[in-house]
Amino acid sequence: MTTTDTLLTVEQAAERLGTGVRFIRRLIQERRIRYVKLGKPVRIPESAIAAYIEERTVPTLGDGRSRFGRAA
Repeated sequence: MTTTDTLLTVEQAAERLGTGVRFIRRLIQERRIRYVKLGKPVRIPESAIAAYIEERTVPTLGDGRSRFGRAA
């Protein structure tokens, strides 16, 4: 986390991911996403949201070749 990293509320993080607040709270509870605890409230750094998306992005097949090779 950089010092200029914006801290998002749970509601803002849910909106960024297009999910419900409950999903974000579960990610926090299971420690599957980085967060900052400020007393009782928690905040999620924007970089943590970006990292979460990056880690779960499924790559394309690349050059589009079939995995079965050439047809006869």
